[in-house]
Amino acid sequence: MTSLSLNPENPAFQLEWALKNTTSTFFKCIRWKVEATDLVNCPFHYYCDGSYPSDYPPIVDILVTFFAVGLFLSTLIFTVSDISRFRGCSRRYWLPSGPIALPFLLLALAKGHRVNTIIQVSCIGPALVQLLQISALAFEIKADNDFKYTFLEVSTVSGVLHASLYMDAILLPYYTGLDALLSSKFSGECATCVCRKEELKVGGRLGYLYRGWSVTMYFVVAALCSRLVCMFCGENKRRRNSIIKSVLETLSWIFISVDCVHLMIRSPQCGLLEKSTVFGAMCVLLCLQVLRRVVLYMPCKVKLSASKSSQV
Repeated sequence: MTSLSLNPENPAFQLEWALKNTTSTFFKCIRWKVEATDLVNCPFHYYCDGSYPSDYPPIVDILVTFFAVGLFLSTLIFTVSDISRFRGCSRRYWLPSGPIALPFLLLALAKGHRVNTIIQVSCIGPALVQLLQISALAFEIKADNDFKYTFLEVSTVSGVLHASLYMDAILLPYYTGLDALLSSKFSGECATCVCRKEELKVGGRLGYLYRGWSVTMYFVVAALCSRLVCMFCGENKRRRNSIIKSVLETLSWIFISVDCVHLMIRSPQCGLLEKSTVFGAMCVLLCLQVLRRVVLYMPCKVKLSASKSSQV
């Protein structure tokens, strides 16, 4: 029975394969065209006129999976080391925002539309973007001179912007294709021809869904830029700029947390197990980051109180 059902000449197998290919085409379609048809029964007739290339072999999916797990573990290790005040690893280049891992992360997101055989970058991609944002906010760059610090900070800002852009290049076609599947009916004229009662919008009409280019990204970039401003401003303006930087960082953490909870509850590109595993781990990492900030903040406050009392 099993060998018969897996026979390529079996009509049931051919139907399942055709449906899988059609669904994949919907999620990867980057150009939908509309043509005039029956205004009563089919006001808007759409078909896919261009899509992303075919998927990479499974080995690429495995490499991306190991890379994503490695990024998470490196961020987790450095977070725990800060909480426990263990300073054995001073070089943090292997963090997601570091100069070594960041180019590979951007490459994985830029080619993510072709990683769909074993895992889907449309599912784990938002977690990679959040890892980059968390790493950039939590671990400030330590450089020997101002030029090196500025170069690394600007590279991190550019990385955050590009990662968000690449993420939207994967998610927006997916959301658009999902809306086309759920709120349309097939016309039968071609494999992707559908009839709709309303226009097909980029990103679909399925309500609030995660976007890479979002308010969270703007606050993260603003917080990173404020660090540069604080570094180069004079002593008379440094205190005011430090307050602005702290406010921007706090808002960034809040929006990242909101995105993480939202993705764990509502992300149609992931199954229940994937959502629970990936974004549950991200929520744990965010809780540890809160604990880390408390641990690092307390000694600074004690020193400040001691200096004020000595001045008195």
